[in-house]
Amino acid sequence: MVIGGVDAHADVHHYAVPDSVGVLLASKQFAASTSGYSQALAWLESFGRLERIAVESTGSYAAGLVRHLRANGVEVREVNQPHPHSRRRVGKSDAIDAEMAARTLLAGKANAIPKQTDGIVEAIRTLRVARDSAVKARSVALVQIRDLIITAPAPLREQLSNRKSLRGKASICARFRVATSELRDPSQAAKLALKTLARRIQALDQEIAELDRQLEPLVQTAAPRTVKLLGISTGHAGQMLITAGQNIDRLSSEASFAALRGTSPVPASSGKTTRHRLNPGGDRDANRALHMIAVCRLRYCQRTRAYAERRTQEGKSKREIIRCLKRYIAREIYTTLKADLAQIGTPNAQHPPERAATRIPGSRPGLCITR
Repeated sequence: MVIGGVDAHADVHHYAVPDSVGVLLASKQFAASTSGYSQALAWLESFGRLERIAVESTGSYAAGLVRHLRANGVEVREVNQPHPHSRRRVGKSDAIDAEMAARTLLAGKANAIPKQTDGIVEAIRTLRVARDSAVKARSVALVQIRDLIITAPAPLREQLSNRKSLRGKASICARFRVATSELRDPSQAAKLALKTLARRIQALDQEIAELDRQLEPLVQTAAPRTVKLLGISTGHAGQMLITAGQNIDRLSSEASFAALRGTSPVPASSGKTTRHRLNPGGDRDANRALHMIAVCRLRYCQRTRAYAERRTQEGKSKREIIRCLKRYIAREIYTTLKADLAQIGTPNAQHPPERAATRIPGSRPGLCITR
């Protein structure tokens, strides 16, 4: 019986094979391709029965390798890069990193199961990557329009002063008529620059709208119960799906789910002061989505507002109340996501129930869960 360790890179992966007592048997690199994956697996199994394998970068460079290993029935565990203390003692190389990954697994410290990347959740992630980049590019273009207007000639600024919002100013800029033969004039050059940025924004708006149209049915199919919760849009549900992964059972409990989103309370007590603070770790995109859900419920959910008032009377600050709300919301979402993802592939997956459960078992009162 042997185990394996992999240090993954874009073109090649380095593999190390220690036996069950930690003796390094061999180390070798193979190409990061389908044929390379097959050759590496055959090489690993030539030393004995491959029990499991520890892999770095399972969500990036090693994503294809993880899919290949799972398809061949190999148990995969995810490991982080070696600790800096280890690197100072033994150095840094691909062979050393692969061996350290295997030894981490052998020591029982590699328990994380990689995300499943061959289902609908991976499709949602891919589309959201394109959408997020378009949103960022649109924000940059809007800021550039604002800055160009500030430095533009006075007549041009006065022409745009009729609109108060940047969107309104951009709509005027998109209709500018530019005398290209007079671009030596700063006014004409500014018009051309503003017109180019405004049309870029319009193109990005269309791109974002198209991606939203494609994402909505995918998220509705993958998480029908979750999107019915109050304050959770398809965008929020999509982010929760991506963070959890389609194989949400890899998370041992709802506490693990909350920690992954940076909503688990962290003790910050000292002396006579007993308190908790916000968790700075976890997926910050998912944490931001939970924050927006909590803010929405504080505004529109009467039961949540009553809960906030009660905790305020107990001496809690608004920040601490939102932390508690985010923790409760994470518990709700974990339960509904687990039911949604378990339903994928079943005959009724295309026909979800009309409403989610009105109250999650074990949750505290004061939270409005459904619309």
